[in-house]
Amino acid sequence: MDGPQFVDSHAHLTAKEFDGDREAVIARALDAGVARIVNPAVDLEDSRRAIELAEKHMCVYAAIGFHPHQASKANEILLAEIEEMSSHPKVVAIGEIGLDYYYDFAPKEVQQRVFEFQLGIARRKQLPVIIHTRESIDDTVRIVEDVTRGDEIWRKKSDIPRGVYHCFSGDWPMAQRVLADGFLISFPGIVTFKKPGFAIDVATRTPLEKLMLETDSPYLSPVPHRGTRNEPSRIPAIAARIAELKQVTLEKVSASTNAACEMIFERFRNGKGEEG
Repeated sequence: MDGPQFVDSHAHLTAKEFDGDREAVIARALDAGVARIVNPAVDLEDSRRAIELAEKHMCVYAAIGFHPHQASKANEILLAEIEEMSSHPKVVAIGEIGLDYYYDFAPKEVQQRVFEFQLGIARRKQLPVIIHTRESIDDTVRIVEDVTRGDEIWRKKSDIPRGVYHCFSGDWPMAQRVLADGFLISFPGIVTFKKPGFAIDVATRTPLEKLMLETDSPYLSPVPHRGTRNEPSRIPAIAARIAELKQVTLEKVSASTNAACEMIFERFRNGKGEEG
């Protein structure tokens, strides 16, 4: 395809919503200029599926781990499997991990323990993390800072981000704290919503080089597709909104966000990320 190329840094392609047309969804993404897709997992079985899909498609990469909703399923044996699987060359991050107090599907103390354990996996394997936080930003950031403060094991190069806070929902002061901690921020279709919360303010203020793009498919479809299943082919609509907010060209958003993904997901460098 002619025109800008993009990375969807967060799309749940292994979700059941795509069981009927997963191959077509990936084909549409490529046609739309989405050259790479990171598929974060929610538990052990989904981690296996994410790796299998990444093995099948050069453009797809996996992130593995236990989502906070699934934290009660996790134990040391299963988490040890996650750590072993993380050596796979198509695994680019530990994620989606974090805390979610909105639904509270797992007790807070269990979520926190599993989150801390998985941050430890990322440290030992020197992988970035994809962090989920909902109604839990204070605890999430506190735990991350406790684990990573003064830690040279996780990242030997201070200029390489430790991870990304996906679908960032905090305010600008919290965004400044996250950025100072060495993390990037990503936004899905919420930047196109009429009631986007803090997203517009944070996206506008955050330096472009600290931003990544995501769809969070099959959720959070951008306008004008709200209410329908989301998919990676809609990344250009999100990029266009970021370009509008930052008053730059779509090409500049593409180049900057792609560079951010190349920097954070070091295993991207092992392949071109295009279908062959």
